[in-house]
Amino acid sequence: LLRWPEFCTFTVFFLFSTSERTHINFTVMSFGALWSRIHGKLSEAIGLSHDSQDGLCKEPPHIDKKTIEKTWRLMDQVVRMCQHPRLNLKNSPPFILDILPDTYQHLRLICAQDFNLSENEYFCFFIMNLMRKCKSTVHLFKVYREQMYDEYSAGRRSLNKLSLIFSHMLAELKAEFPNGQFIGDRFRVTKKDAAEFWRSCFNNRTLVSWKEFRVALNEVHPICSGLEALALKTTIDLTCNDYISNFEFDVFTRLFQPWASLLRNWQILAVTHPAYVAFLTYDEVKRRLQKFIKKPGSYVFRLSCTRLGQWAVGYVTADGKIYQTIPQNKSLIQALIDGSREGFYLYPNGRNVNPDLSWALQPTPEGHVKVTPEQYEIYCEMGTTFQLCKICAENDKDIKIEPCGHLLCTPCLLSWQESESGGTCPFCRCEIKGTESVVIDVFEPRKSVESSSVAPVVHDLIDMDISDSRVESKSSNLPCEMGNETDLPFSSQLLPPAEPAPLPPCFDKRTVGGLLTHPTTSSK
Repeated sequence: LLRWPEFCTFTVFFLFSTSERTHINFTVMSFGALWSRIHGKLSEAIGLSHDSQDGLCKEPPHIDKKTIEKTWRLMDQVVRMCQHPRLNLKNSPPFILDILPDTYQHLRLICAQDFNLSENEYFCFFIMNLMRKCKSTVHLFKVYREQMYDEYSAGRRSLNKLSLIFSHMLAELKAEFPNGQFIGDRFRVTKKDAAEFWRSCFNNRTLVSWKEFRVALNEVHPICSGLEALALKTTIDLTCNDYISNFEFDVFTRLFQPWASLLRNWQILAVTHPAYVAFLTYDEVKRRLQKFIKKPGSYVFRLSCTRLGQWAVGYVTADGKIYQTIPQNKSLIQALIDGSREGFYLYPNGRNVNPDLSWALQPTPEGHVKVTPEQYEIYCEMGTTFQLCKICAENDKDIKIEPCGHLLCTPCLLSWQESESGGTCPFCRCEIKGTESVVIDVFEPRKSVESSSVAPVVHDLIDMDISDSRVESKSSNLPCEMGNETDLPFSSQLLPPAEPAPLPPCFDKRTVGGLLTHPTTSSK
């Protein structure tokens, strides 16, 4: 039980921004006034509007052709409203005039390939949620009217939040329907422990209700209170539909990894850290930091809307410029510690006290890749070794790309990520969602193989540059085939059927009303 002052403090701690918390006087604020503000914050956080009493039904809604066409008309109406010259929307992520046409085109692709969509639970809930979000957007324009043309108004802020939600929905739709085909049980959660949790609790389901998800998560990571659960929901439920999909779960577990300290990391970064900003866009971060332009080292961080599952950190430089960067191949905690040491991240949201996160830093676990006798024999016949990086042919492999599982050395990965295609695997073109440090356990023929099961094993893939027919004849005996669903989160069937991915070179040191068919390309 909590006493009233403790309840107030705890509630505001979770729901209000850092700047708002300091302006609340519990001694003079009545219960009604405080609850009104709390309700307003919750409504904003989970995307509710006062005209959405119907909500999402608990049973999968019936979706037919008329429902889909109605959704398209609503999307077109939103696009027309957002095209008003006085609105003057900036072409930066999340750009709603890009997002809705892209969503429309992907829905057309899905509808052209699948005639049983009314039986697809995920698709039905997606369409209903999309309709609700479009109605909420139309409602904004009706309520705020002229104020919508003021980019600093509350209505405009709500439009930005809805744009972020539309962006999350599009990313999820493309992940669940790659190339327009439902991925179903072939979707793989990136992190191994998180994938095992989802599979053991929900089998091959694509989405589960928040209530069901909360109960299952509480068994592994205890949730202290209802308020903490509500705050957690606003972080995980990216599409704001009261359901958690495997895609949203994957994003959350990548953001707050490792699995063992998942909720602790969430509390450190998304609850107590003053630099965390929720539902802020690229331009809003720049505006937020503009007032600290004379205080170099001021910084905030948010979820990246262009690369879900990664963080974006905005900071002020010594010459008064504002940059935003996405940390690569390291946790946010590690990135903040490094940035503080280097003088980039010193003042969270302009505050003078920068939290010390060194106590929360955990040593990065290293996976072990055991070279099998078959692999050893193949590489010996080719005059090379399994552990040698096949891009530079100089360093040993020491990092694994997730979720495809390909191995290479860290310098090659860093160089590749600086290239135009750096967001995908250099071997198979699968999206890089994360990385893991690995150690190659070299096969030694003279030693007995009886104790091979002592250490945990993470199997490698056959290198994509091996075209020798001997690989084909022996690969069926190897535990590292692309179809091995136990170790590889993504199946090769999911790769785009276009042209095959070439081996990377060695490194030296966009309808209805005619509006939804022509998306504008964002430059950021």
